[in-house]
Amino acid sequence: MHLFSKFLYSHLSRHFSTLPKLPSLTKIPSKYRPQAIQDAQQALTDYLHGTRYVPFVYAEHIAKNSLFSLSGLISDIDFSPTSFTRNVLKFLRYHPINEFEFFFESIGIDYKEVSGFLPAKKFFFSEDERVLDAACALSGFGFPWNKLGKLYKEEVSIFRISSRELKANLFRIKECGFSNISVIGVCLAFPYVLRGDGELDGEVGGLLDDLKKVFVEFDLGSCVEANVDAWYEICRKMRVFYDLGFEKGKTGELMGRSKNLFLLYPEQVMVQKVEYFCRFSVRKEDVGLLILQRPEILDFDLETPVISVMGLLKHFGLSTEERNAIAQEYPYVLGRNKMGNLPHMMRALRLHEWFFNRIRDGNHKLLANYAISHPGEDLDDDFRDCLERIQFSRTPIHTMSKLSFLHGIGFGENSLTVKVLAHVHGTSCELQERFDCLLGTGIEFSKLCKMIQMTPKVLNQSPETLEQKVNFLSHEMGVSLDYLNIFPAFLCFNLEYRIKPRYRFHKWLTEKGLCTKNYSIASMVATSEKSFVARLYGIHPDAPKQWFENFSCRKPSDSS
Repeated sequence: MHLFSKFLYSHLSRHFSTLPKLPSLTKIPSKYRPQAIQDAQQALTDYLHGTRYVPFVYAEHIAKNSLFSLSGLISDIDFSPTSFTRNVLKFLRYHPINEFEFFFESIGIDYKEVSGFLPAKKFFFSEDERVLDAACALSGFGFPWNKLGKLYKEEVSIFRISSRELKANLFRIKECGFSNISVIGVCLAFPYVLRGDGELDGEVGGLLDDLKKVFVEFDLGSCVEANVDAWYEICRKMRVFYDLGFEKGKTGELMGRSKNLFLLYPEQVMVQKVEYFCRFSVRKEDVGLLILQRPEILDFDLETPVISVMGLLKHFGLSTEERNAIAQEYPYVLGRNKMGNLPHMMRALRLHEWFFNRIRDGNHKLLANYAISHPGEDLDDDFRDCLERIQFSRTPIHTMSKLSFLHGIGFGENSLTVKVLAHVHGTSCELQERFDCLLGTGIEFSKLCKMIQMTPKVLNQSPETLEQKVNFLSHEMGVSLDYLNIFPAFLCFNLEYRIKPRYRFHKWLTEKGLCTKNYSIASMVATSEKSFVARLYGIHPDAPKQWFENFSCRKPSDSS
């Protein structure tokens, strides 16, 4: 066997054994499957080139990079060690394939997603030549074939312009002072630069000015390895900051002065830290400035250290009087927590902006050098006993996940958190979804935490139910969401059987002039049925009859 063929066979064998489950190839003995795939790739290459007139090099790209589609194709073909290539070619002559399926998988789109990209009622490249022509033009410039899917998924319009215009756009970018490899890295990270607007102005021009400043004037380009992956990685890191809202054309110098940031730290580390500081609910641009101006913060472990809430606030400069006031107003946040929960802990205390500004103004090192002063600092005996009970309960994993949710929204290791834990029901994911739903209605983070501490059962309902109740309170009743700070239990009563009929009946009584007293929402909703009817009788002897005949709804229980 030729040396290259042996190498390819060996590569296929390893690749085949490590892939996710492929379509069943029961007709092919396991020891022949790598060889069968290799033969099928050759047959598909010959078919696409010889029958469908796809240039050989691109036909080969498609065949070599569409393993799942190819496995599905050959799963029903009889195997012969000596004539399998001929068998596949014969099959293709009488069973034309959907060429786009093979193409999209080959350019790097996950096989499970391919069906969502297939054009309707089109099977052959000849029915939409622009897609293949664009791919060929990009590949001819030097783009790795199996990375073109990144461009297609993010900026499909690139594959709708002519290959001639596409080549012109590539060379316009190159003329800004970039090499072919750097152009490819830029385009993969910022696909919109290839849309083809004719001139390199506006957003595209601003971006290229920034990149030229960073790579040429600040000489970052000389530090990047001469391969596509290295340039793509650097550009991806830069994109992190544009995605935070940095203006293109005005960011190059700032990035250039922080060029070591892009050389020393992986994109994943940057993204994790960005997401962490964005949880403080501050401007995204301010988060980006913090990372660029204080790159050493990427070295900090901001997830695993255990912190004392009061100890950390003292460490960051809050006075004894200020800390005592916080302990009085937000007792459920006190105790210990993880550094990873710090952003939401500060939001629960309404100190998130103050804390972030302290970090941004040069006090970021306080995060790195903070430590609990002694083993017993802020340990809560009730909470410790609760953990022991959970370990011996019937559902320790479920309960601990609920507890992790509470810690994640700022609740500390204390007795109040234990009480809340006993009354919230659902998985941690369900609780988080309900919490996020209430945040989405406009309730402030810290106020929502207070509501949960007062009435944990508000989290025991579906997001749809919660949203309907908040909308009714706000829109039909015309009441500010701040009322929920006083009466969070409003969200625990049944909307259709309790809240709506009682409110609408009181409104009707008022409009008819029968009721002159202004009853509170809590009085309307929380009063038992017996007391509610008695009150109606006091308003007017005929009111109970009107209530039962026209407003009241029967239900299994008074509250949901």
